Amino acid sequence: MDHALFLDSLRAIVGEAGLVCDAEKLSRYTREWRGKFASGAIAAVRPASTAEVSAVVATCTEYGIAITPQGGNTGLVGGSVPIDISGEIVLSLERMNAIEDVDPDGNTMVVQAGCILAQAQQAAEQVDRIFPLSLGAEGSCMIGGNLSTNAGGINVIRYGNMRDLVLGLEVVLADGRVWNGMNRLRKDNTGYDLKHLFIGAEGTLGIITRAVLKTFPRPKDRLTAWLACQTPEHCLDALNMMRNRLGDGIIAGEIIPAIALDQTLKQTPDTKAPLQPLPAWSLLVEVGVFDEAGAVRDTLDFVLQEAISQEVIYDGVVAQNMSQAQDFWKIREAIPSAEIKSGPSIKHDVSVPVHRVAELITRGTTLLQELYPGSRPVPFGHLGDGNLHFNLCAPVDAVGDPEAEAKFLAAWEPINRAFHDLVREMNGSISAEHGIGQLKKDELARTADSVGLDVMRAVKAALDPGNLLNPGKIF
Repeated sequence: MDHALFLDSLRAIVGEAGLVCDAEKLSRYTREWRGKFASGAIAAVRPASTAEVSAVVATCTEYGIAITPQGGNTGLVGGSVPIDISGEIVLSLERMNAIEDVDPDGNTMVVQAGCILAQAQQAAEQVDRIFPLSLGAEGSCMIGGNLSTNAGGINVIRYGNMRDLVLGLEVVLADGRVWNGMNRLRKDNTGYDLKHLFIGAEGTLGIITRAVLKTFPRPKDRLTAWLACQTPEHCLDALNMMRNRLGDGIIAGEIIPAIALDQTLKQTPDTKAPLQPLPAWSLLVEVGVFDEAGAVRDTLDFVLQEAISQEVIYDGVVAQNMSQAQDFWKIREAIPSAEIKSGPSIKHDVSVPVHRVAELITRGTTLLQELYPGSRPVPFGHLGDGNLHFNLCAPVDAVGDPEAEAKFLAAWEPINRAFHDLVREMNGSISAEHGIGQLKKDELARTADSVGLDVMRAVKAALDPGNLLNPGKIF
């Protein structure tokens, strides 16, 4: 197919500034940041308005050209880059990055899909509110991508996933029509809540262009504690003790094994151990204070003393100032990058019911070590909502040996299958917050309920009969 006429049509819509065809410049849009997934594309199209997105989609439908919607391209499952087919465009929302309105009285914010998460957070803070979604890529990921993957992060325990943080959406459908669902209402019981079709759909049902987000009162203070426990069970017990006393004041609860802490301290400059010797298991907790900080601190101190007396924790430190709290969180946020620097690893992003997290750590560790003797399980993450990043690092003696590293990574698929079978046995999910994309679509087909898959395929066929929106993802 001669794409010249097609490209001329796109150029007429978005202008020269909105069309990227040069191969070198195009690679930024067709290659994910880790380099695990890469492909070609006819062009990257960068519309500057919803009207332009609509016209681009209608043009692609006319020519039968597939579209990969893309935000910050920070995903971990290959959902934001094209699959290896001829004739596809990347539709980047990066030029649609405005914050259109911030309403502190209504606790809402209207943003375009290309708005960077950190900028949305800052806009809320300027009116004494917070937008609570927080994750490692917040300096480059975009709201549209956060919505399309139903992003989670560290504050889900208090505020929920992205699905819980949105009131309304604007979406361009596969035929170019624009659905205006920009609803600011807290109550609206007029039929199907259509926005939930597009949240978590990874751009396969429509292209999110604008959103009404929820904001929340900013805590007057925060208390951050690093606690030492002997076992994962003790970490969960300690978190539950604090939740029973402090309720929704608990904003985050992260579990960190000694191996992850050791890797991070070695690989990350300007970090130091919160406690010595390094705890077998660490629990990092953040408490939001909405009234007098002294009273909450007294309650937290009481709970921690109680936990020590019951041998649930054996040591701990409460950050004395914001700088120390930031030092604690710097360690947690640096775990993934430190792991990369420590050698190859096989990833799992899973969830189980919260009360079974410790069981998953125990059984999962045994299973993975049996599957690949000498390998090093590194389970860490969001204890409070049951989501673990249960990664498996290569054996120490394999790191730096290309042949040994390749042999280890070749075991990725069978290890994934066995570990996902364990997670499913425990009524869990094979993808807690990263999505399906290209990476997990075969595992979804293998493990998901067949009726549920049929329903999803029916929805896809109804909204995108030509299969032009992010083909090759999820299914």
